Amino acid sequence: MTNHDADRLALHRWRELAGRPDSLLIDGFHALKHTLRFGGTVHLVLTTDPAGLAGLAADLAPDVAAGIAARAVAVPPAVLRELVPRPHPTGVAALAVRPDPEQVLDRLRAAPRTAPVVVLDNPRNLGNIGAVVRLAAGAGATGVVTTGDVDPWHPTVVRGGAGLHFATAVARLTPDRFPAGPRYVLDPEGTDLRDVTLPDAALLVFGSERHGVSPGLRATADALLALPMRPQVSSYNLATSVAMTLYHWLAGAR
Repeated sequence: MTNHDADRLALHRWRELAGRPDSLLIDGFHALKHTLRFGGTVHLVLTTDPAGLAGLAADLAPDVAAGIAARAVAVPPAVLRELVPRPHPTGVAALAVRPDPEQVLDRLRAAPRTAPVVVLDNPRNLGNIGAVVRLAAGAGATGVVTTGDVDPWHPTVVRGGAGLHFATAVARLTPDRFPAGPRYVLDPEGTDLRDVTLPDAALLVFGSERHGVSPGLRATADALLALPMRPQVSSYNLATSVAMTLYHWLAGAR
């Protein structure tokens, strides 16, 4: 088989897999590493630098290096650019299977819950959502729930989360489908976070920097919490707010 034929075969297989309704783009080496490490199903890996990919896997992910090598297909940079609008600097892209939404929901609703669920009310910035998923995975939160019309499994979100969607439970839900548990809504008029012990079963609800939590969701709060903030500073970044709150939970849980 010529290199041209191999490229055409890789293109055909990628497009066939990408057309499946549960197909998920995994963009970059670190996202691929975490997808495999935390049980994601990966069909195909494309790389513009096979030797570089093997080196990264050996150095940073020896636990999944064999799985990466078994799925990797070398392609020229032009082929990767044709398939992925903004190729990752590592020259790696993969197609994985998006988890079944009902299975994700079962994980979120499992009881007893030993870690909070982070709720993002109508988030708009894809990078911020990804950063929150990464935080939630690192802190051991049960999962991340979003409301609104932005898909938390959008490829840009998965890229921002470094593939750590597979290390937690991520879903878009309406408030009536939220997991059970007391709702702690972050709000400037709330009680200082430092004066509150957050239970493991909490839902930690965050709004956007501009609009905050919607009035309807705010009205369902069991408590309003405020982050400590210097006067005349208007707000924190969303991911920073989540990090501060999860750290407070972690500090109290130990």
